[in-house]
Amino acid sequence: MKKWNFPLVFFLVFCFHEYQYGQESQLLGYPDPDVRFKTDILLIVAHPDDETAVGGYLAKAIYDDKKRVGIVYLNHGSGGGNTFGSEQAGSLAAIREVEARKATASFGIDLVWFLDGVDTPSQDLFASLNNWGHGKILEDVVRIIRLTRPEIIITWLPHYVSGENHGDHQASGVITIEAFDLAGDPTVFPTQITPPREPMDINNVTEGLQPWQTKKLYFFSDASHTLNADGPPFDIRDISPSQNVPYYMLAAKLHLPHRTQGEVSNVSAEAIETGDFDSFLRWMSTYCLIFGKSVVPCNPKGDVFEGIDRMPSPYVPIYGFRDYKRKGVSLELGGVFAFYREFWKAHEIEHIGLLVDPEVRISYDSYFHVPLLLRNNTSDSVSVRLNAESTPGWREVAGTAMYRLAPGSTVPVQTFFFAPDQSFGSEHTLVWRATMEDVTIGSVIFKVSLTEWTLPQ
Repeated sequence: MKKWNFPLVFFLVFCFHEYQYGQESQLLGYPDPDVRFKTDILLIVAHPDDETAVGGYLAKAIYDDKKRVGIVYLNHGSGGGNTFGSEQAGSLAAIREVEARKATASFGIDLVWFLDGVDTPSQDLFASLNNWGHGKILEDVVRIIRLTRPEIIITWLPHYVSGENHGDHQASGVITIEAFDLAGDPTVFPTQITPPREPMDINNVTEGLQPWQTKKLYFFSDASHTLNADGPPFDIRDISPSQNVPYYMLAAKLHLPHRTQGEVSNVSAEAIETGDFDSFLRWMSTYCLIFGKSVVPCNPKGDVFEGIDRMPSPYVPIYGFRDYKRKGVSLELGGVFAFYREFWKAHEIEHIGLLVDPEVRISYDSYFHVPLLLRNNTSDSVSVRLNAESTPGWREVAGTAMYRLAPGSTVPVQTFFFAPDQSFGSEHTLVWRATMEDVTIGSVIFKVSLTEWTLPQ
């Protein structure tokens, strides 16, 4: 009887098993990202119907440039009005989601997400961020960027401008900028990019995505006036080479399904029915793409896809927040204006802060608030007199007073007015001056335009 060399047999079996396992591992490997979700452009907005603002450019990108577009709505639009039916709140949100899906489907857009932010109809950025759950929405947006791997992201301008100035619009811009700068960082939301333990099994905790650095960021705005901003060359009146009609006619098609939002659908429906697009054109021409930033070399006024290739870009960390030494006693705008000053700088988009001087649009006879900051960056206690000056018709409620500032302190000042009625006109200027012993040490100038109705502050 032949004797077996058991140590040798065990060794050979072990080697064969390891070889076979290695071959299988090479075959399995780390799976490539899901190609079904790769996009060229990811549009991140607040409400169903916000996509219509850039409908002209989307038409060019989809029909002529053959780009794949995905859209993320950060809420369902439950707080908006309904000009078509009686449904409101949750029921309205359900309807608006369907309207948006019909609209995007008309452009062949099949990658559409609705997140769970709460529609917050106001001009208050902080109210929107608070109601949305800032961190949760940010995590969701980072996940979708890593899933869709866009080359370009487009979103609302994070700025306080005269116009509709929806806080949700601003919030979508803020969160998108944060996500743009975080999605490529492998230490941010690490469960998203950690490979699952059992990728072929169920109940995994980690997600198996990969970090992604988007190459370029663009904004658009609902300002009531034209913003003198760098951006790509695009005229909504140009003729689409593939469709043989102007881009504004293609854009009108995107508006039609939003029946609950009459100001969006009615103007396009009338234009299509009558062939008179003048009103529609005046409205749509105010929406232009604004250059935000790029991690690849490009001209801010060049084509959106200038400098873009199919190779992934390495992660580019941002400058981030840096405190700086202030001197003396000073007066400046507080609240959202103070936040934006630091936010733009931290995310390296300071140029958008130069687009407009401090301004707002509010309703006639409304209660109006502007936050200010008095800073004392000296080693002594000081007394500062704050005075408000205004054009006729304004009634000050609070703000003018003497303020005592301890050494190194910052005092937030909440100023309130009642705006004048319609008889005083629509354009106004408010000025606050801070003085010490009758010497002006700082001033803030604020432009206010009045109209019949705006979102509440």
